[in-house]
Amino acid sequence: MKAQKSARTKTAASGAVRPKGKAGAGAQKTARPVGPPVPPPAGHRPDGRLLFGRSVTVEPIAPDRHGPELYESFRGSAQAADLWTYMAYGPWTDYPPFLAWLNDCAASSDPVYYAIVPRETGRASGMAAYSAIRPAHGVIEIGHIWFAPSLQRTRAATEALFVMMRHAFDEMGYRRVEWKCDALNAASRGAAERLGFTFEGIFRQHMVIKGRNRDTAWFAMLDSDWPEIRKAFAAWLDDANFDGEGRQRQSLRAASRQ
Repeated sequence: MKAQKSARTKTAASGAVRPKGKAGAGAQKTARPVGPPVPPPAGHRPDGRLLFGRSVTVEPIAPDRHGPELYESFRGSAQAADLWTYMAYGPWTDYPPFLAWLNDCAASSDPVYYAIVPRETGRASGMAAYSAIRPAHGVIEIGHIWFAPSLQRTRAATEALFVMMRHAFDEMGYRRVEWKCDALNAASRGAAERLGFTFEGIFRQHMVIKGRNRDTAWFAMLDSDWPEIRKAFAAWLDDANFDGEGRQRQSLRAASRQ
């Protein structure tokens, strides 16, 4: 009996049995500062549904359908060539290699890629993805974003990212949405701040992309930030905020200050 009792009280570090008392490190009392308790995050994985906005649909990537439209959206444009400067892939000058890459995207479970389809044209003209998906921690990233020249600076482009943010917080139950980009990518950094993400710092020498050093700028939005940001988006996306040519009357930043 004594031997059995002794075995039951061995520490976990000895490789044997959990100590007596409440299970798990989270139940241990300590005088050291710790974070507040958090219920298990919902953190559902993306399930392949369509994401609908007023001006755009965000569709799980389908290479046979979206491939020709996406390729045509950037092919032969000097402006479009700049799309790939900060990306780990591209540019493509022929369709077969692009389609092969797109097939790899469709087969991926992380990142999960989407095509961005403005309702005005019905044609895919950009992509984005959920990546770094960590349901147990309630954390997900929106990244791999590129917009063809025809999609840039449009209501549909902004709304596409909004519906992905909304899906992450309101439907999948994430508590943190991240945005990361090359620290030299001023356009992406500006977009993150415009959308309501908070800058958190620079990861120095984080990656090597196309033979060059990349320092990575990190941004994030929390579930506690989201209600006010969602309210600003609702005001900005209202039809009354756009004229007959689709031009905004009030900027998203202005809507955020109200």
